[in-house]
Amino acid sequence: MKIMLVDDHALFLQSLKVLLTTKGYEVVGTASNGIEALKQARILNPDLILMDIEMPDCDGLAATRLIKAELPQIKIVMLTVSASNENLFEAIKSGASGYLLKSQNADRFLEMVSQVERGGAALPPELAARLITEFARQAQHVEITVEETPSELNPRQLEVLTLIAQGMTYPEVGEVLHLSEVTVRYHMNQILDRLHLDNRAQVIAYAARHGLTLPQPH
Repeated sequence: MKIMLVDDHALFLQSLKVLLTTKGYEVVGTASNGIEALKQARILNPDLILMDIEMPDCDGLAATRLIKAELPQIKIVMLTVSASNENLFEAIKSGASGYLLKSQNADRFLEMVSQVERGGAALPPELAARLITEFARQAQHVEITVEETPSELNPRQLEVLTLIAQGMTYPEVGEVLHLSEVTVRYHMNQILDRLHLDNRAQVIAYAARHGLTLPQPH
């Protein structure tokens, strides 16, 4: 797995690079802010970007949105000192595949990186529980007017569409709605078919046009 590191602290970058390369990962490049990260991502096309949040010029959340919009195949995991709900929720909505704290130990960090490599999300259990609780709370309060409700979709498909539009993965949607990942994927395929869309990006754009968004967390 090719990894790119983004952080404005050079010493931390070097230490992290040594840790990853020692464990057999290929660190293909580094960047010190979001704009540089986007430029490097275009050239290097890494499999995974470990992204700090607080950086000058362009922070990690903005960079994540820019990179995912242009290079959606790249997985991005936030690696930060901040455990705030606001940053956590915004990171996942921006398209991040995980959220790790710099305060965790090396073994746990490497375990999370390995989990991303296997196709999972890098979220420590305590943060995953917090995230799922918040999304479940928001899902219960989704208000869609008659005019905004796409008649092509049934209520369950609307639920799936709304959560997918927030940047949630299929397993996360399944956990919120108490469905298997296979069932969520089935509903997503039905949504694509009924709306005559080709991919997830088009589904998210459709959701935005129809006001299918959840309230921002407070």
